[in-house]
Amino acid sequence: MSTASYSHNLSLFLLCFLCLFSGTRSDELQILLHLKTAVQNPDTKVFDSWRSNNPVCNFTGITCNSRNSVKEIELSHQNLTGVLPLDSICQLQFLEKLSLGFNSLYGKITDDLNKCTNLQYLDLGNNMFTGTFPDISSLSQLQHLYLNLSGLSDKFPWKSLENMTSLITLSLGDNPFPRTPFPNEILKLTKLKWLYLTNCSIEGTIPPGIGDLTDLVNLELSDNYISGEIPSEIGKLKNLWQLEVYNNSLKGKLPIGFRNLTKLEKFDASTNHLEGDLSELRFLTNLVTLQLFENELSGEIPAEFGEFKKLVNLSLYTNKLSGSLPPQLGSWAKFDFIDVSENYLTGPIPPDMCKQGTMRGLLMLQNNLTGDIPASYENCATLQRFRVSNNSLTGNFPSGICGLPELVIIDTEFNLIEGTITPDIGKAKALTDLWLGNNRLSGEIPKEISQATLLHKVKLNDNQFSGRIPEAIGELKHLGSLYLQNNMFSGSIPKSLGSCDTLSDMNFAHNSFSGNIPSSLGSLHTLNSMNLSENQLTGPIPDSLSSLRLSLLDLSRNRLTGRIPESLSIEAYNGSFAENPGLCSETISFFNRCLPESGMSRNIRTLILCFAIGSLVLLVSLACFLYSKRREKGHECSLKEDSWDVKSFHVLTFSEEEILDSIKQDNLIGKGGSGNVYKVSLANGKELAVKHIWNTDCGGGKKTWSSTPMISKSGGKSKEFDAEVETLSSIRHVNVVKLFCSITSEDSNLLVYEYMPNGSLWDRLHTSRKMELDWETRYEIALGAAKGLEYLHHGCEKPVIHRDVKSSNILLDEFLKPRIADFGLAKILQVNSGKDSTQVIAGTHGYIAPEYGYTCKVNEKSDVYSFGVVLMELVSGKRPIEPEYGDNKDIVDWVSSKLKNKEEVFSILDSRFPDVFKEDAISVLRIAILCTARLPTLRPTMRSVVQMLEDAQPSKLVSIVISKAENNHKSKRVKTEKFNPDPNDSSFG
Repeated sequence: MSTASYSHNLSLFLLCFLCLFSGTRSDELQILLHLKTAVQNPDTKVFDSWRSNNPVCNFTGITCNSRNSVKEIELSHQNLTGVLPLDSICQLQFLEKLSLGFNSLYGKITDDLNKCTNLQYLDLGNNMFTGTFPDISSLSQLQHLYLNLSGLSDKFPWKSLENMTSLITLSLGDNPFPRTPFPNEILKLTKLKWLYLTNCSIEGTIPPGIGDLTDLVNLELSDNYISGEIPSEIGKLKNLWQLEVYNNSLKGKLPIGFRNLTKLEKFDASTNHLEGDLSELRFLTNLVTLQLFENELSGEIPAEFGEFKKLVNLSLYTNKLSGSLPPQLGSWAKFDFIDVSENYLTGPIPPDMCKQGTMRGLLMLQNNLTGDIPASYENCATLQRFRVSNNSLTGNFPSGICGLPELVIIDTEFNLIEGTITPDIGKAKALTDLWLGNNRLSGEIPKEISQATLLHKVKLNDNQFSGRIPEAIGELKHLGSLYLQNNMFSGSIPKSLGSCDTLSDMNFAHNSFSGNIPSSLGSLHTLNSMNLSENQLTGPIPDSLSSLRLSLLDLSRNRLTGRIPESLSIEAYNGSFAENPGLCSETISFFNRCLPESGMSRNIRTLILCFAIGSLVLLVSLACFLYSKRREKGHECSLKEDSWDVKSFHVLTFSEEEILDSIKQDNLIGKGGSGNVYKVSLANGKELAVKHIWNTDCGGGKKTWSSTPMISKSGGKSKEFDAEVETLSSIRHVNVVKLFCSITSEDSNLLVYEYMPNGSLWDRLHTSRKMELDWETRYEIALGAAKGLEYLHHGCEKPVIHRDVKSSNILLDEFLKPRIADFGLAKILQVNSGKDSTQVIAGTHGYIAPEYGYTCKVNEKSDVYSFGVVLMELVSGKRPIEPEYGDNKDIVDWVSSKLKNKEEVFSILDSRFPDVFKEDAISVLRIAILCTARLPTLRPTMRSVVQMLEDAQPSKLVSIVISKAENNHKSKRVKTEKFNPDPNDSSFG
């Protein structure tokens, strides 16, 4: 061939190649522009560079290979939404990495994914996909697969993993797959370094074959249904950096050979049934965090733990551990947190855990610890929780601890500690809970306590405190509980306490307080309990106390004089005034009758008596006249006026005639599932609410109530009526609606309540826009309602399940304080009934706990779920059921779908909240999520809910991470989003 001919052919070849190459680049441009259209997010600028006149290799998130063909697409964390066009994406012939995690992509992951045969890295996790994940057997080159928290719920094609022998990372956790045994296909992936199968419904045992995955750096199998023992073969995983198997049903001892995991830094096997000692862990010198709480472990904590140079987090609470703590524990690294509560530990508190100045939590309550509280903790400026109650600690209380700037709770109750509260307390700007009760503390309360402005619970009871209570205590505007009983306090009760608008419990019993009871206490509308017994108080009982709604009132054993206010002379307060010889009463039999006012003659008394008799005759005549008029009207379903039975539960200032005359259409204010509700305006200006339930046919044979299974069809009182009366008549709580009396006849049942002028929470949130609820008000409503439910579950002689907790059954008084109402479905638990309370399905759609779907056996945790829904309403402003949630979805599903990232979480909040309160609202949202856990056993008790809500009060500087100790002293794990590891990170191995 001639040189000219050869040159011509070469030119032709190059031209054809360039045309082919140009065509490929043109196709890639169109594919990427199609992707931009499918998942465009107007709020992100990631696609600003994706223009047709720009080379694709310059597109943001695009990486090209040496041929300038698309090799990688990295668009994670971009708030993208839409359906993923895999049919076109997989036409990118050289695509090796597709990373779209942490977005809001939805729809199905189609079979087109199989065409991406060159993929080595695939991340579709933390999205909102639906349906079944396709068989991806063709992706044999895949090394990293992230599908965690992707929304997938159907059965996963485990079989397709067999061909992926190059897999290094497999992350499938946090997807609600159907229950399945541990997939044996995974045991063939011998190159795996990162295996994340947490919360994906795996059951059965951990197979011994797990020991063959010797390259594993991370193994996470938590939140599943795994049982049996940890296999000894796990000791072969000598490269393990993290092992998490918490919240399963594992049992037995830590296996022999566990000591071989010398690279292990993070180990969490908490909330299982493990037993035996910790001896196998004493060789794991690289441990950083160790969490084994809520097991049955015993024996001593290895002394070697005190030499661990990296250990910063130790959580061993609720076990059976004994012996002393290693003295050098936590002194080497930047120690963060220790919780060894509820064990049998002895000996002193290690002194140097805050040596590096980073410690945030010290929790050792409920052990047998002895010795002093180390003075070194006076300088621990980062400390947020200090809890050592229920031990045998002695010595002086380190005064500087009270003044630590970040401290939220000090709990030293039930010890033998001496000393005083020093003026340093004024520096405690974050302190909310000061629990020093049942010790040997003495001295006076310093006036500087008023500068600890976030104080909420103060418990100084059962000590040797003396002196006067500083008047400045009224400056504590967040004060909710004040317990000073069993001390030697003297002087008068500060009038300024009347300014503590949130005070709900005060106990000053068994001191030497003198003077009058301040009338200002009557302005404490949130007060639920007042105990001033066993003091030297004098003077009259202020009439202002009559306005309080108290579940407990005790003024006994004082020197009070004068008339007991009539509104307090009720059966509920029997014994409240005992051993006050100067008191008198017209209604309480064991008190002297009050003498008439001086100067009143016998003639005047006779005149008054005659006047009263005449008035009575006049009233009887008037009643007969009204009765005749009503009979003449012949209105439909008139109330029968014979054999009315009135049972009063409070002092009544009205007659049944006033109530009966008000049951008419003009006064109808509501219709509920258990009766019509009427508003009654009394002659004295007070207002009441009356629920009317018929027991017989009315209006041409139409049955108004007797057709429901909850109501007796044989006449007489209905079961709903009996339930509500039985429940409410025995309850005295500021956050439960007050039942004044019941009025019954053969065909009608009437319940007379206090009237709530601001309607229900449902009205305020969803119907009426006349009065917006700001966040602070919503928080107070949440806390008050929680306290009402807490009282029902824990404060009554027998626990009461409401069974229909919802925002329409939370009523609001004139101050927007909440009352739990409508007990028509309530059930009082019997002592021996166990966990099961009822076989009757009841409640309201959107609030019903999921266990109703598979069992009729419900308990208090069903109320907790419903209350969690109410919290979500308060946080979001949305109804439990909205069209935007999708078919068969409710607010719980909607919130769950929004937990992908911080921006999504914040989108849940009511848009009307100011930014300053959004973090506070998120704290309450976290509580709502805990309350609506699918498994009842994972939900907190209402007592814990109240504690958590108190910890989340607005503008309070509480760390979410450190807030692990709840009212039952048990820390609960809060996990947000799963981090996808970088294979190039040194910690990845």
